[in-house]
Amino acid sequence: QVQLVESGGGLVQAGGSLRLSCAPSGRTFIRYSMGWFRQAPGKEREFVAAITYNGGFTYYADSVKGRFTISRDNSKNTVTVYLQMNSLKPEDTAVYYCAAGNFGMALTADANEYTSWGQGTQVTVSS
Repeated sequence: QVQLVESGGGLVQAGGSLRLSCAPSGRTFIRYSMGWFRQAPGKEREFVAAITYNGGFTYYADSVKGRFTISRDNSKNTVTVYLQMNSLKPEDTAVYYCAAGNFGMALTADANEYTSWGQGTQVTVSS
């Protein structure tokens, strides 16, 4: 049962930008911390960014710090999470997944701690 739905992926040239979105399907995650992960072909899933339920704290992987920005909109009694990706590099090519976890004000890069996932959206960066 899909509970999160990602959108916004696509093909972009190196140096370009994309904005990914993630919205719930069938339930609300307004009190959940949210994260983005990615998985490139032949590689393990890796952490990208996370944000607390109120948007007060964020956490980034070193590889995307300064280029990607995670944000969320809780204004409609549900949550939409965004990942603004700037200065994209070919090594950012991957399937990007949105995830939700009930951590309170904590954040984690451990994928095993997140309980709900989307099906992913493909991001391809050409050189």
